[in-house]
Amino acid sequence: MLDVQSAYRANHSTETAVLRVLSDILGALDRGDFAVLTLLDLSAAFDTIDHSTLLRRLKTTYGICGIVIWWFKFKSYLHNRQQSVRCINDSSTPSPLEFGVPQCSVLGLILFLLCSAPILRVVQNRNLHVHLYADDTQVYGFCRPSEVCALQDHVFACMLQRRRGLDEI
Repeated sequence: MLDVQSAYRANHSTETAVLRVLSDILGALDRGDFAVLTLLDLSAAFDTIDHSTLLRRLKTTYGICGIVIWWFKFKSYLHNRQQSVRCINDSSTPSPLEFGVPQCSVLGLILFLLCSAPILRVVQNRNLHVHLYADDTQVYGFCRPSEVCALQDHVFACMLQRRRGLDEI
């Protein structure tokens, strides 16, 4: 996954992400191919991580179990998190949080990346390319001019799978 992720790595930046994608697309155009690029940006991405999905993915995809899963479930910052709204001196009743990981922590970032990793499989199963920068995803593909309709179908199918959510992957 690291080779397609430009954020949170030494010597990788938004510039390296742009250069990677641009270089791939320009190379395709130089060969006479068509290119398509879809840009995905999750709003409040770290807040979209469903705790139950994350715990299931840690077990089934990454083999994390036993005391480590227990720690995530009952002792880490996934457990007993609450939110409330405060306006001047008034506060709402706290509500439990079932979604989200803290954004300003290394572990929060790693959990977000592990939970969103299935995006790579969805894209690669459609013979497309992907590059990530934090919560921004660039999905792109190339084809001969005679294959544009097939490429459009691949991109559409990929985005449809993404829209349905990654919980089932």
